Amino acid sequence: GCSGAAVCISAVPLAELLPEKPKRSTLNQLTRTLLRKYDRGVRPVLNWTDPTIVYIDFIVQSVLDVDGQTQKVTTSIWYRQIWKDEFLVWDPTDFDGINEISLSLDAIWVPDIVISEFVDVGRSPSLPYVYVNSSGSVKNYKPVQVVSACDLEIYAFPFDRQNCTLTFRSWLHTVGEVDLALWRSPEEIANDTREFMNDGEWELLSVPSRYRRLHMEDQDYAQIQFNVVIRRRPLLYVVSLLIPSIFLMVVDVISFYLPPNSGTRITFKTSILLGYTVFRVNMMDELPATAIKTPLIGVFFAVCMALLVLSLAKSILVVKLLHHNEKEMKEMSVSACLLDKYGSSIQSFNESSFTSVKTLDEVESDSITQTDWLVLCYKVDLLLFRLYLIILVVYSSSLLFLWITWSSA
Repeated sequence: GCSGAAVCISAVPLAELLPEKPKRSTLNQLTRTLLRKYDRGVRPVLNWTDPTIVYIDFIVQSVLDVDGQTQKVTTSIWYRQIWKDEFLVWDPTDFDGINEISLSLDAIWVPDIVISEFVDVGRSPSLPYVYVNSSGSVKNYKPVQVVSACDLEIYAFPFDRQNCTLTFRSWLHTVGEVDLALWRSPEEIANDTREFMNDGEWELLSVPSRYRRLHMEDQDYAQIQFNVVIRRRPLLYVVSLLIPSIFLMVVDVISFYLPPNSGTRITFKTSILLGYTVFRVNMMDELPATAIKTPLIGVFFAVCMALLVLSLAKSILVVKLLHHNEKEMKEMSVSACLLDKYGSSIQSFNESSFTSVKTLDEVESDSITQTDWLVLCYKVDLLLFRLYLIILVVYSSSLLFLWITWSSA
């Protein structure tokens, strides 16, 4: 027995009082074994003459922005890189059957694959890990937001289609060191639109791809080019831009049926021109802008405004002709009145009567002349209206033919 508590405690071995040191997990041991002598700066091949083949695959998820003025396209893609690291190989039976682990991206060698058209940093999430299996296959899967340069052709807006390229290549390594290949067949990549967000402005048509070698400075570099072919959905722009403009032009044509001598036609046409100007100012943000070319729809708006101005000028010309005839008649009437009032008093009554009858005959003759002039002005108005209508129909038919051709292409 123990006489005191202190004596009993001292009799217990010190090793039993200390907490047991936890054993390292199998996953931790495997990671330490793989990375103990790993050098991330060395290309992971046992024979340095063997190239590292990097398999590339990606799926287009959405088209976020198409900027015609800066010639940039922002695309969201799911990007995959797969290559073999000969220094990251193990036997799963030695590590409790572990066949695949995740490693830090900063701890292993990663190919320097870049996109040649890359122009800006997108809001891509940072994923710091990759998957490695026991055979040394490394899988780097990540979503990427790509801001790339693209030669945009917006002349056919809003019935345009764009073909933007994304070229993947090693920035430093030649084809003898890092070679590229497609992870899936080109046909499967071209027709894979299942993940594309198809409810937006753009419709994904296909993603053709091809492998080629770039010869530069006596060296060959492998590169894979993906062509993202997209087409704009024109319904929104047809409803908000084209249809209101067409309505205003139809109203302008109908306004020709107003009498040219009433003065209402010019006021009405001026109101249409003012309304069309306000419409153009409000819709300027809807049109794509480039420094070199103007979209055909911009030309359409400019010509429509020119036609409205031409229509107004034609009406002003007809009214001016009518007013010119009335002014001459008024001057002639005033002269006749002055002649009657301040005529010579020595003329006889018969002479005065004869003069009055002559004046009445002249007034009647002038009235017939005025009627003929009015008929002539109406004929001129009808002729100018038909000429204006022919110009409008020919121009509208040409644009309609072009847009139908582009939309059905």
